[in-house]
Amino acid sequence: MASTTTNPTTTTKEIAKEIPKIIRIYKDGTVERLIGSPFVPPSLQDPDTGVSSKDISISADPAISARLYLPKLTQSNNQENQKIPILVYFHGGGFCVESAFSFLDHRYLNLIVSQANVLAVSVEYRLAPEHLLPAAYEDCWTALKWVTSHLANSPINSDPWLINHGDFKQINIGGDSAGANIVHNIALRAGVESLSRGIKIIGAFLSCPYFWGLKPIGLESVAGHEQSNPFLAWNFVYPDASGGIDSPMINPLVPGAPSLAALGCSKLLVIITGKDELRDRGVSYFESVKKSGWEGEVELFEVEDEDHCFHIFNTETENAKNVIKLLASFL
Repeated sequence: MASTTTNPTTTTKEIAKEIPKIIRIYKDGTVERLIGSPFVPPSLQDPDTGVSSKDISISADPAISARLYLPKLTQSNNQENQKIPILVYFHGGGFCVESAFSFLDHRYLNLIVSQANVLAVSVEYRLAPEHLLPAAYEDCWTALKWVTSHLANSPINSDPWLINHGDFKQINIGGDSAGANIVHNIALRAGVESLSRGIKIIGAFLSCPYFWGLKPIGLESVAGHEQSNPFLAWNFVYPDASGGIDSPMINPLVPGAPSLAALGCSKLLVIITGKDELRDRGVSYFESVKKSGWEGEVELFEVEDEDHCFHIFNTETENAKNVIKLLASFL
C-alpha cells in the first residue's frame, strides 16, 4: 500500500496525479492530502451539547468503523424501552479526504444529534486512492446493513446503544457533498435489495450533493469543464467507472441510469447553496425525482448567498444554524 501523509510538505518529488489543492499522488507511491481537519477523540459527554460519542468497529476485513453519537437522554426516554430515530451518516470530502473522526464532522454531528434527538452512526468508509470506488459505496452499504442487523437476535459486533435506544422503524440516511452522493446510491440500492427483517429507510437528506456529468448544465462553465474539480475528482477516485463522468453513480440523470422512482425511502430533502458550482445539479436532481413517479415526499431548500457545505465549516452563522435546524426537523 502507498504511504500516506495528511500535511503538505516541501518536496521535489514528481507528481503522478492530483486534484489541485486537495490531494496528490507522487510517482514513488506517496499520497499527500492537502486539506482536511484534524482528528479528534470521541467524548462521553460533549460540553456544548451533552452528546456522548464513541468509536466502534463494524468490520475488520474490509476495515470499516464508525463514530456513534447518543443525545443526552432525559429521565423519561432513558428507560430501556424508549427508542429514538437512527441516522446513518456519510461524510463528505470527494471520496478521498476527511473522516468520520475529523473535527468538522464531529462538531457537526454533535449539533445534529442534540437538536434532532437521534442516535447517529457516522461511517468511516475507505478512501481513494488507496481504496478506489466502489469501495466507499460497498462500505456504506455494509455499515447500513450492520445497523439494521441489530433487530436480529445476535448481530455481529453488536452495540448496546443501538440495541437499547435505536428505533428501527425510523431509520434515516444523510450526507454532505460526496456523502450526499453516497446517500443517493444507497437509497437506490435499498429500493431493490432488502435490509434486515424488511426494515425500510424513512428519510434521506442530500446536502450540496456531488453530482456531475460530461455536458455542462445550467450556469456551469463550458470552457474548462473537463478541468473542473468535480470532473477531475471523479476520474481520480473512480478511474474505471463504466461511463466515466457519465456513470450513473455520479450522473444519476444520464440516459440509461436507474429510475429515480426506485429510491428506497419515504421522504427526501435536497439542500443546495447559491454559490456552489454543484448547485444546478442538485436542482435538476430534485426536479427529476419529482417527475420520476417516485411516491415519496421531496423537498428542496436553497441558501442563496452561501458556498459549498458552508454549514459544516462555520456552524455559528445564522444560515448554518437554520440548516442544522432544518435537518433536525426533517429527522
